[in-house]
Amino acid sequence: MMNVLIENLERIHTTEMGVERIRRNLGLGEQDVVAWCREKIQDSRAEAERRGKNWYIRIDGCEITVNAYSYTIITAHRIKE
Repeated sequence: MMNVLIENLERIHTTEMGVERIRRNLGLGEQDVVAWCREKIQDSRAEAERRGKNWYIRIDGCEITVNAYSYTIITAHRIKE
């Protein structure tokens, strides 16, 4: 199932509000949020699960939520252990 995300990697995007939310949640500073998320999604260690209309990708203690239809990154946050 992860192949669907990889095949559509160039379609993955977010909104201006999404950029700010993800930067704040992950402490990414001025980094390119979309590039950061795409890189994590491509990582062979990433685990993806589709639940309903969203993909949930877990890697490096973070969870990235991507809408399965529009490929919009909704949010990303640290996983609380």
